[in-house]
Amino acid sequence: MTRPGLSVLHEGILEGRRAFGNVMKYLLMGTSSNFGNMFSMAAASLFIPFLPMLPPQILLNNFLYDLAQVTIPTDNVDPEFVRKPHRWDIRGIRNFMVTVGPVSSLFDFLTFGVLLALFRASEPAFHTGWFIESLATQTLVLFVIRTAGNPLRSRPSRPLTVTVLAVAALGVVLPFTPIAAPLGFVRVPAAFFAFLAAAVVLYLATVEIVKRRVLRTALTAG
Repeated sequence: MTRPGLSVLHEGILEGRRAFGNVMKYLLMGTSSNFGNMFSMAAASLFIPFLPMLPPQILLNNFLYDLAQVTIPTDNVDPEFVRKPHRWDIRGIRNFMVTVGPVSSLFDFLTFGVLLALFRASEPAFHTGWFIESLATQTLVLFVIRTAGNPLRSRPSRPLTVTVLAVAALGVVLPFTPIAAPLGFVRVPAAFFAFLAAAVVLYLATVEIVKRRVLRTALTAG
């Protein structure tokens, strides 16, 4: 504020808009993911004779999921977003949550079906498979949600890219580490990872289609 001229005020305004944009990313990702996971857990409990995921596994999943998001404040914000002021749009956040959340649940249900019908998964294998799929989809989807435009053209910050990819990779390798057994994880068939790769790609593409209808309004309402 001691610098001469009004340029410092302009820079402060732009920085505030960037901060607002990154806060919106966190809210949209968090609300939609939590809504989807809650719905998946509740629905699965009605149809399978065991807990879909054990409490320690849920806590670990949430911890790693939050860890992937700690670098959101470093993320780049689209120039189109920074050009004009914005205001809170609770309706847009709600609409995004109730639209993208069920998409997440749909792919959870697909994973449930594949684990039980195709792989004949035991209870520990079911827990492991859903843990991996849940963590991979809900972290990698940030690359889609973080921009109202084309995610292939909007480059995330390096710290965000590192944390998201690292957490997703950790979820994949965790069942093969010495701490897997105490957490209730077991090794899953190699074919499951082929399904996982296809499911993640299809999920991200589906969210991108849905996002084009609802995210632009949620992020640019002003």
